[in-house]
Amino acid sequence: MTTVDSFGSKGVLDVDGAEYEIFRLNKVEGSEKLPFSLKVLLENLLRTEDGENITKEQIESLAKWDPSAQPNTEIQFTPARVLMQDFTGVPCVVDLATMREAIVDLGGDAELVNPLAPAELVIDHSVQIDHFGTPDAVERNVEIEYQRNGERYQFLRWGQTAFDDFKVVPPGMGIVHQVNIEYLARTVMTREVDGVLRAYPDTCVGTDSHTTMVNGLGVLGWGVGGIEAEAAMLGQPVSMLVPRVVGFKLTGEIPAGATATDVVLTITELLREHGVVGKFVEFYGEGVTSVPLANRATIGNMSPEFGSTAAMFPIDQVTLDYLRLTGRSEEDIRLVEAYTKEQGLWHDPSKEIEFSEYMELDLSTVVPSISGPRRPQDRIILDDSKDQFRKDIHDFADTDEAGKGRPSRTAEVALSDGREFELDHGKVAIASITSCTNTSNPSVMMAAAVLARNAVEKGLSSKPWVKTSVAPGSRVVTEYYEKSGLIPHLEELGFSIVGYGCTTCIGNSGPLAPEISKAVNDNDLAVTSVLSGNRNFEGRINPDVKMNYLASPPLVVAYALAGTMDFDFENDPLGQDSQGNDVYLADIWPDPTEVEEIIGKSIDTEMFTEEYSTIFEGDHRWKGLDTPEGSTFAWDPESTYVRKPPYFDGMTLQPEPVQDVTGARVLLKLGDSVTTDHISPAGAFKSDTPAGQYLLEHGVARKDFNSYGSRRGNHEVMIRGTFANIRIRNQMLDGVEGGFTRDFTQEGGPQAYVYDAAMNYQEAGTPLVVLGGKEYGSGSSRDWAAKGTALLGVKAVITESFERIHRSNLIGMGVLPLEFPAGESADSLGLDGTETFDISGVSELNNGTTPKTVHVTATKEDGTKAEFDAVVRIDTPGEADYYRNGGILQYVLRQMAAKNK
Repeated sequence: MTTVDSFGSKGVLDVDGAEYEIFRLNKVEGSEKLPFSLKVLLENLLRTEDGENITKEQIESLAKWDPSAQPNTEIQFTPARVLMQDFTGVPCVVDLATMREAIVDLGGDAELVNPLAPAELVIDHSVQIDHFGTPDAVERNVEIEYQRNGERYQFLRWGQTAFDDFKVVPPGMGIVHQVNIEYLARTVMTREVDGVLRAYPDTCVGTDSHTTMVNGLGVLGWGVGGIEAEAAMLGQPVSMLVPRVVGFKLTGEIPAGATATDVVLTITELLREHGVVGKFVEFYGEGVTSVPLANRATIGNMSPEFGSTAAMFPIDQVTLDYLRLTGRSEEDIRLVEAYTKEQGLWHDPSKEIEFSEYMELDLSTVVPSISGPRRPQDRIILDDSKDQFRKDIHDFADTDEAGKGRPSRTAEVALSDGREFELDHGKVAIASITSCTNTSNPSVMMAAAVLARNAVEKGLSSKPWVKTSVAPGSRVVTEYYEKSGLIPHLEELGFSIVGYGCTTCIGNSGPLAPEISKAVNDNDLAVTSVLSGNRNFEGRINPDVKMNYLASPPLVVAYALAGTMDFDFENDPLGQDSQGNDVYLADIWPDPTEVEEIIGKSIDTEMFTEEYSTIFEGDHRWKGLDTPEGSTFAWDPESTYVRKPPYFDGMTLQPEPVQDVTGARVLLKLGDSVTTDHISPAGAFKSDTPAGQYLLEHGVARKDFNSYGSRRGNHEVMIRGTFANIRIRNQMLDGVEGGFTRDFTQEGGPQAYVYDAAMNYQEAGTPLVVLGGKEYGSGSSRDWAAKGTALLGVKAVITESFERIHRSNLIGMGVLPLEFPAGESADSLGLDGTETFDISGVSELNNGTTPKTVHVTATKEDGTKAEFDAVVRIDTPGEADYYRNGGILQYVLRQMAAKNK
């Protein structure tokens, strides 16, 4: 509730006779010059000014923003709502349930722990592709999903009834970010405050990196860790520095042979190369008005891949047209137009806006591309893909000079249905149209269907070793596919709809055929996947697949026809037609004009209003779940999915003083670009891993293991899965991949599982550190990457640089993020991980200040020392408070308990 209005900005906006309380930006001098995204932040401060956390001086400082300056102004941003998916959402609700018990232990009331901002959770990360290639695949996969996840779903249903302002979208309805842009996003929020209806910009934080998809709709939002999202739900503002804003000018139009996917892969490469980590990117200029909303959303979705906090598009007529198409009410649309024009938030390309940095892309220069085989920013021009594959294969397989697998690596495979073929390096094992990045975009989805039709008419078929699938982010996609009449052609190539969820993009690709899996592993084949997703990190897509590529939906279909990455689409035929003529990709590539005509005839507003009218209801399975009752959750001690975590065990009303770190050992020494997938994988795991052994000991059969992601409500599984990615490389071991380290509690420091070693260190009372390289923690906003790190006993992570979300999450769990001195690294300092570490100067935080550096002494086994001053990456006073309290949740809980006294 606003208690201060230093600028007299509070006023009334009349929209067709309806009155809304608003906070006018033009009352603050300098506001008109700000970029769109900073105007949204300015309104946020005006509306929440209280004279303490948000002050007049902070508001003036933001209004006088210097584009050329480095970020140094801290603000407290209060998001309008919180968005969650179930992998990260389940632990959020687990933590809230645990906080209800903890606040009672501190003398407070359980009902105080309740979302203060609207919170919506979409169950989209749990469906796995067990069945594919048949019309009933979607039904069979959903059935298995409920069998695997019944406990989690019961728990979420309890949360929906126990907490106020918390809604759950049941399984099988869509992907969180597509549901967000098509239904949940308000663009302009309304909420009754003290009996008055208030209007303000829709903003959100989400427990998934790709929350930025909503930036395409003019909604400022980004991904945060689950820990930070919980605090936001509980009314805690997000502490942040006002960022630099990169202006990205779009000109020209996409050429006929290219797609929106090619545009976003090009932008990802450009921005990654430029360097936008921690910055806002904002698209501007005359060219923006010709960018369809679906393309804007695709670009916004990939913001984490190019590293920016947000990737904003302004609000204009294109925005209103999309809101109307997707079934928003005329009253809401008129409010959006009136409010944004009143506040200077309506796009006016004639106005010159100052940005911190400038970039430009002529869309007419975009060419068909793919990305891989490891990272989204590693773009490959399609015409060069065969040559590039032959270079890259050397990193994944034992090959001859030509880059093709040796004959000894070729494997004969006979499937149970009688089909026989040869497998070799580079064969496409998975071709999946998946992920909201592209399934939200009718232009590329319909292009895939038209290409499938053209291929079928030419007599082409998918190769028998390819696992094919379509997993839309919304049921509306199925509606327009059916209306277009193109589903039979997709199905003929094996592209049947398998579910409505993230599937392959997050590692839920499901198993390969057992005969194929055996051939791959017995012969150490480097097979590939091609998906229309946003992430292709190592070990993410499928444990049997070493090389992963991102591509547009039509190219996914094309690669299923080709069957291999060792393929030149310009010169190699996909097959022959009925007359024996060679058929090339150019012969079946969809005509963009025809695609747009089919879209125009196949998509209408009624599809959206009909599908979303029952979005929260769910099917008969959801309705049939037994729902626990009560304000606190009745934990089942036998559950292997949902368990009460230990974060608040022994917690007191006042925090213990922060201490220096002494006698620490290195748990892992890691290289560059270690992702949150490497730290906390979401996919499948095997029975010989610590997580697998835990489940077997608790009576869970191997077939019921599910994935790490689905078991995020059980800290016991997740601790054991931390640093357990099958492709992680701990440099303390030579030539070893996977979750292993050296255990120096044993003589000679033998190889051991990371979890087992960490438990031995805890028993010995030895703190731990992790050493890393550049871009540590890139990728998903995965709170368990920080939670698991903390619960293993890691006190500090020392790297060359951090990605934004993971650094914040580490602080949120009481882990100290440190960086090597500029230009230095673990290697340049001679560190190999066998040292004992002492970190002094940390205790200065007890004085209410944050030291810029702390002193690190690494003592080798022979007594020699490497010493350096590490940069403390606690960037704001708010983060310092969280660290002093042992984490953000402990801070919030103490604040709530103190108010209750």
